[in-house]
Amino acid sequence: MAILAGSALSACMTAHAIEFGPDGMFSLTGFAEFTAGLQNNYCYNCQVAGPTASKQLASSDAVIPGKHYGAVTATNWQVQPYLGAKYDLSGGYQLSGLLSQRWRDGYVDGNESDVRYNGTVDIPNFYYEKNIAVSHEDYGSVRIGSMQTRSWSVTDYPYDSNLGLQDAFASSGAGYGLLSNAVRLASRPFDVLGGDLFVELTYDQGNNNYVRLTPSLYELYLQFHRGDLVIDAIGQDSVNGAAGAWGKAPFSGVTPYSIDGAYVDPNGNRFGGNHQNIALLLARYEVTSQIQVSGAIRRNVWSGASVVYNPVTQSTTGFNVDFTNQLAASPTGYSASSVDAMLGARLKLGRWTYLTGLTYLGAADTRNPSDRGQSNTATFATVGLKYDYAPGLQLEATAGEVRYGHLGLSPMSMPSNSSFFNVDSRITQEGNFLSLGFIYTF
Repeated sequence: MAILAGSALSACMTAHAIEFGPDGMFSLTGFAEFTAGLQNNYCYNCQVAGPTASKQLASSDAVIPGKHYGAVTATNWQVQPYLGAKYDLSGGYQLSGLLSQRWRDGYVDGNESDVRYNGTVDIPNFYYEKNIAVSHEDYGSVRIGSMQTRSWSVTDYPYDSNLGLQDAFASSGAGYGLLSNAVRLASRPFDVLGGDLFVELTYDQGNNNYVRLTPSLYELYLQFHRGDLVIDAIGQDSVNGAAGAWGKAPFSGVTPYSIDGAYVDPNGNRFGGNHQNIALLLARYEVTSQIQVSGAIRRNVWSGASVVYNPVTQSTTGFNVDFTNQLAASPTGYSASSVDAMLGARLKLGRWTYLTGLTYLGAADTRNPSDRGQSNTATFATVGLKYDYAPGLQLEATAGEVRYGHLGLSPMSMPSNSSFFNVDSRITQEGNFLSLGFIYTF
């Protein structure tokens, strides 16, 4: 059905799903992926600050003088199973549940590179799916628990991942990707303009232990499906999540610790609130049975966040901050907005699929007197092919390039200065990669 087309889960709903239990009550689906390749202009551990330090802090700006960058070999793997359950109730209602988590790791020249959390769980303490739902084909559904936002999951699949763009569009921008305390209301498909319209509203209260700076997130998702055309429209508005530009980020609170809401530093500064939102429009069209084209445009808005540090929890906030005043006890964060875009095409000939994709992250509009990346842009381009080797098993090869508008801090839509293709905008203006791998879905 069209209403599932935007979910990463739909990529795994193949004939290879494992069903077990009474009347197939339980199902196990998922995917495993491995890639290996070459990349130029890579600099391993070139930042003076640690690899996990936020690019929003001035202490993270500097790179180690004389550090060498060049060609490396890179390998990455990730695996994500989905455990589902369903039970038919009376009157056409169905009770269901879904549990899913992702594990991953990466190596550069044999050195572990994916060291954000010192483990292989993708984002510790957050599940991709951990929820229950009640549904009826005439009325829609209600789902409660942990789940993925549509702004990330729909963009990731079937858009980014089908174009070899490695999260360049899905995991950038002012949105959030994972919810842990959410309620989702979904409609049945409505007949509109000769097609099907699906409407969904999601609310997440984040970390409900906050007394001050209470978090909340709303997301409206509309999908229109008519013939060979699918249009996905998403609006997400959030208050008091962690300030950032990582579109896959989990939504929780301004910091991971609710006690920071009551913290006051020796200068009388308190953690401030944060407001972020995105408006996102995506579309794909089957020109023929063999050719698909797709595109997307997104507007990001950030309120900005001033720097406050709590030495007890070691929490720091800050986004688009002016650091020119060296004596400021709490450097000021400024609001900003930007527009990003994506284009792609796929050609399927027998078992072969040829693909190309392009993502553009635009310059930001802000009144910040210091440049925190708002003047920079980034263009990511890919070409690739996939081969259906066996049921559920697909071989893939992708070549890509990233080009920045100029040397310096990366565009505001990027979570770090070397996100997605591991090319640091402070070191080089461009970089290339070539990767080979496979993905197995079950």
